[in-house]
Amino acid sequence: MTVRSLLSILADGKFHSGRELGDEVGVSRSAIWKHVRRFEDGGLEIFSVKGRGYRVPGGLELLDIERIQQGLLPEVKLLIRDPDLRLSIESTNELAMEASQRGDCHGRLFLAEQQLAGRGRRGREWVSPFARNLYFSLVWRFEQGVAALEGLSLLVGLAIVRALEKMEIQGVELKWPNDLLHQDKKLAGILLEVHGEASGQCQVVIGVGINVEMPKAVSEAIDQPWTDLKTITGGVVSRNQLLAVILNELVVCLERFDKEGFVGLVDEWQSRHAMQNEAVILQIGDEFVEGVCRGVDGSGALLLQSAAGIKAYHGGEISVRRPV
Repeated sequence: MTVRSLLSILADGKFHSGRELGDEVGVSRSAIWKHVRRFEDGGLEIFSVKGRGYRVPGGLELLDIERIQQGLLPEVKLLIRDPDLRLSIESTNELAMEASQRGDCHGRLFLAEQQLAGRGRRGREWVSPFARNLYFSLVWRFEQGVAALEGLSLLVGLAIVRALEKMEIQGVELKWPNDLLHQDKKLAGILLEVHGEASGQCQVVIGVGINVEMPKAVSEAIDQPWTDLKTITGGVVSRNQLLAVILNELVVCLERFDKEGFVGLVDEWQSRHAMQNEAVILQIGDEFVEGVCRGVDGSGALLLQSAAGIKAYHGGEISVRRPV
């Protein structure tokens, strides 16, 4: 509780002396200094000025379960169970997978201010600085088995784009199978992990990471072009509001997907596809396949047109990029 109390005080963006902070949270000035160093190591920018104390430039919006729930539609609020908010963990997906393996976690939400070992697709690191971006995992149960989940990652991406558009954030596009781009720079990623029966009940952990306000101090660790919502909008985006709007769209989409699959959303997804009808290269292991991307089919497979005709490629260890 000491750590969250300290962050809540610093969140106003004003200077607070070490003595004042120590008195407020009931620890020594030395303990305050150690906490501040940990925050900085986690990617949180803090100004330290002798004689004035500590300040978070621009202030800080901490995630708040009550505020998030206030933004949910009544029907969505009923389906989001036992939100689990942590300050710092290895990975929200890891926490969600562990919980879902112990029992039914349908509708459970796991979120964190910081991930120490955030993961993207194909085992890549997801840079997760403290209290600046959005990292969450939602567990959802499906009764028709793993085979019925084709196209799910595309649906999740579409739901997030819808949510951003409702917040008047335009120009975000989808890259097959699970990235969101803005002007060809990565804004967000999706990681799905499944356990259960191939033809029976299964639980899916839907992990989402969105760059809201990426600190420059940690951005050097990112090995691809990236952007964040602050860059796109030129202002501050509330993470609590953003998560509520995303959940409202995502839950509605998941309910529809459970009944109809992805087929009815193909056209809408393709209208936001960053590489629609463009020349692309697929990398499948050590093999490279060139062609023109013709979008996706009703199962969410990527359609590539080459001299041999149009062929569908499903997810897995496949990456897609434009020719250099």
